[in-house]
Amino acid sequence: MTQVQVVGAGLAGCEVALQLARRGLSVKLIEMKPKNASPASSCGLFGELVCSNSLRSANPENAIGELKREMAFAGSAVMEAAYATAVPAGDALAVDRERFAQWLTDAVHAESNIECCESVVEAIPEGLTVICTGPLTEGPLAQAIADRASALQSTQQNLYFYDAIAPIIQSDSIDWQVVFRQSRYDKGDGADYANIPLTYEEYSAFVEAVNEGEKVTPHGFEDARYFEGCLPIEVMASRGFDTLSHGPMKPVGLIDPRTGRRPYAVVQLRMENREATAWNMVGFQTRLKYPEQKRIFRMLPGLQNAEFLRFGSVHRNTYIHAPSLLTPDLHWRDDPSLYFAGQITGVEGYVESAACGLLVAWYVWAAVNQKTIDPPPPTTAFGALKRHLSGDGLNCAYCPSNVNWSLFAPLDTVQKLPKSVKKMRYAERAWRDFQGWWSSFA
Repeated sequence: MTQVQVVGAGLAGCEVALQLARRGLSVKLIEMKPKNASPASSCGLFGELVCSNSLRSANPENAIGELKREMAFAGSAVMEAAYATAVPAGDALAVDRERFAQWLTDAVHAESNIECCESVVEAIPEGLTVICTGPLTEGPLAQAIADRASALQSTQQNLYFYDAIAPIIQSDSIDWQVVFRQSRYDKGDGADYANIPLTYEEYSAFVEAVNEGEKVTPHGFEDARYFEGCLPIEVMASRGFDTLSHGPMKPVGLIDPRTGRRPYAVVQLRMENREATAWNMVGFQTRLKYPEQKRIFRMLPGLQNAEFLRFGSVHRNTYIHAPSLLTPDLHWRDDPSLYFAGQITGVEGYVESAACGLLVAWYVWAAVNQKTIDPPPPTTAFGALKRHLSGDGLNCAYCPSNVNWSLFAPLDTVQKLPKSVKKMRYAERAWRDFQGWWSSFA
């Protein structure tokens, strides 16, 4: 029996391994934890979520919600884990991160077709291999990949950007007389988020403190190129006084019960676990030094005594130039036995990483069984993800991206539609076309 080597047991690696094993293939899952963990890791479990515990919107009228719907329909293991360990988060899908990782770890160990191997991979393995080592790939393996890439390109591209982690606060250190529970426009159960209200004066003082706060500087060999969808708060603050109040601190859809009015700005907190003993500062990824985070964030109303379970930080994110290095079937251009999946390909986000793993698993299975599968239509979320990886329609430098409606094939209409109607049309078309495609593939 052909054995598939899967390097890395993050979301993409777990998805690839479980999908292939469930389809009857033998899988060797190679993971360096727990003995050798990356700087962003805090546990020895598979599928660890190192940043936010949110998988973002579950509404299919958002592109990420449509991707979740397609993944769940196709039997995604990551979606099974997410729904089994979900915590309240309005119309978003958030999980208890420890239970989520434990679910995936248990599922992998329970699968008889998967052999788990704890090892640090320093070279690209021989034989059928899927590399899912994620955005922190480094050392000899990263160099081996870069060397292989330079052999296909006239110049070696050192592609990376910075991803950031938001702080987590202990619940009983929050002043709940000031911080109020409410979701924007009362979505979900209406009180899934906690909100820190700020007046104009409080917001002004906060922005000034963030701008003047001492930051961690990049190493001399690093060129800080941030992902626009996950900017550190100090980068946003530096772009103008109102940038934060129109970004993660926007107050729309929220009313402070103490005043009966909308605050000038808010900081939202999201549950980190089912017990609601820990809260994540939504959108508050930062490069502020730890003492500065404590000082500045304690300026926020209701956080004067905040105890931080984790401070924010920023880490390097490495990815390959997928459009030039991978075929439409997501294997290396000059090596049909070498595949890449997850964030190392240039997809951004937990869900997109797992979805990429699902895509690759389908292509690996087809290759082993000498079958050909039609690509998912570009009108679907999976098709949109493939369009991104192929650079289809790209008019700028390739860089990591979340799935969004702009990656989908345009709607077949010349009529200008309201935004809500347009999203609904995208979602309806995507769902219809994906079900049709899946029925012919599955």
